[in-house]
Amino acid sequence: MAEQKKKVTGYDKYVNWKMFIFPVVLFFGILLMPTPKSMVEIGIQYTIGPKHVVSFLGQELFQKPASDMDQWELLTCEMMEQNMRMGALTLKRFMKRNLKWCKKYKIPADATNFKRASEWVEQNLTPEHYNAIMKQALDLRLHKLEYDGLSKTDKKSADKGSWAIKVSIAMVVFVVLCFLTECIPLPGVAFCIGLILVFTSVVSRSQVAGLYWSDASWFIMGSLMFAAAFVKTGVDKRLCMAMFKKLAVPNVRWITLIFFVIISPLAAFISDHALAAMFLPIGMLLYENSLTEEVPEDKELAKMLMIAIAMACNIGGPGAPSGGARNVIMMTYLTDMFGFDIGYFQWVTFCFPFVIVMIPITWFAVNIMFKPRIKDLKPAMAHLEKQISKMGKWNSKQIWAVVIFAVMVFGWFTEKEFYNLGIYPMRLGIGVIAVGGAVAYLLAGVVNWRDYQEKVDWGVVWLYSGAIIFGRTLDSSGAAYWIAKSCIDMLAPLGMDHGLPLMMTSNGLTAVLTNLMADGPAAAAVGPITLNMAGLVHPGTTFLPFMAMSTAIASSFAYCLIIGTPPNAIVYASGYLEPKDYLRVGLPLWFVANIVVIILTGVLWSTMGFGDLPSF
Repeated sequence: MAEQKKKVTGYDKYVNWKMFIFPVVLFFGILLMPTPKSMVEIGIQYTIGPKHVVSFLGQELFQKPASDMDQWELLTCEMMEQNMRMGALTLKRFMKRNLKWCKKYKIPADATNFKRASEWVEQNLTPEHYNAIMKQALDLRLHKLEYDGLSKTDKKSADKGSWAIKVSIAMVVFVVLCFLTECIPLPGVAFCIGLILVFTSVVSRSQVAGLYWSDASWFIMGSLMFAAAFVKTGVDKRLCMAMFKKLAVPNVRWITLIFFVIISPLAAFISDHALAAMFLPIGMLLYENSLTEEVPEDKELAKMLMIAIAMACNIGGPGAPSGGARNVIMMTYLTDMFGFDIGYFQWVTFCFPFVIVMIPITWFAVNIMFKPRIKDLKPAMAHLEKQISKMGKWNSKQIWAVVIFAVMVFGWFTEKEFYNLGIYPMRLGIGVIAVGGAVAYLLAGVVNWRDYQEKVDWGVVWLYSGAIIFGRTLDSSGAAYWIAKSCIDMLAPLGMDHGLPLMMTSNGLTAVLTNLMADGPAAAAVGPITLNMAGLVHPGTTFLPFMAMSTAIASSFAYCLIIGTPPNAIVYASGYLEPKDYLRVGLPLWFVANIVVIILTGVLWSTMGFGDLPSF
């Protein structure tokens, strides 16, 4: 009976045209509005800015226009331009680049030209000269490219860039309203994103097809597949008993606390994607075995367990640099732009207290917001114990399920390091490894395809694929940067451009953007703007590293939307959650988390100091 109820989800709804008309009208209304000058400026930076910077660097370094440069000279300029876009303005950072880095950023390079370019830069540019040229190039891109001074061809490119930003902003309004109102089935929203981008000429039909299948999409798909394998073989039952059998009182409050105590610290060091996928079948199992004839359905209990898993994953990431790309991005910005260097242990010392504080707060919020009828899960544990006893000893399929999963986890931990060491000839990516594990389950006879077809929520796979396109478009078009810059410019006259108010502004902007796009791009969009402002008003102080760390932490506050993080999307695959359930607990936590960061900064970080520099 519980299974039957679970299947009645938002997927069964038809389009609610009375509600759907509002996001549609707002979308076209934004497109028909005159393009603001600020959008045109960002459009120039993102479309023709790179070309003009490469030409500038060619004149400064080789006294040649781009069309006359040799391949190695052009490669030098293109590498410097890419470094500039990443905020890496130092010679030291340039000399660390290699052919793999060029390939990653689609810069044409071969070993001979790369070696010649690196040697020329090392021999002919001092760190001071290199940094000065990079700052001039950055100033050109940000301030000296005027629309009226552009050629006809460049104007056309700039117009296309500003149009892409406008489409992206209109798409934000459309997608967020569709998610909040559920006026259209959510996987349908994912396909609308691709259709919007093609019909508005922001991307081509071939590009949009490729964008739907990113490494993150493959990971979501693969993780749901191995969760299905765990459920079929009964491994989820054995893991659940191993975690909770020693609880004297298996109350739902204590079980959710164990989720937070185990998952959140691990998320600082292990992929939150993997943790969510590991614990999803355990949460579902606890719920399904708690139901009785007297209480055949308890939606609040199901939602409570699922949300607890997602939030436990979300709050753990800031604890260590390995907790997410956002942390490494802000560390790189800080080092290259201002010469500050935060070590791994220093980051943990300053940021892990946030995780420790947020564990009880988030646990308390989840228990306050959800009121299950079933609180005592002792009958569920007893039922599980009976089922496991019927299984007997570990069978071959269960052993294969665990062995293949262990190999997958090892691959997730090591694929990047092994690639950097040259052991792997190419980056595999966590998505490829996850799908490889899913195929291995088929080859080992652990599951058949019918298991995947029936037990994997394919709508969630497409939903998150659409979210990836959504976030990438905000990033690549410059729309996220435009939102951040517009808000900062608007708040500066109100005294929000220095001290803790600036940090609050930075954190708030990052926390909003991270719910709409990936955490890394959100930090990358806001970080350079607020760090530059902090560098102007608080030069040579601990405010800069504090700003970098707080921005990275704020980029983990994707509590409010399904598309905010992979853990949110993974637990949505349980079928028990609705979009409003994320807002129900996520919105209060969003505000509380921002307050906690400010208190952490004003009370703890300022007393701890940073190095030998004065505090702000």
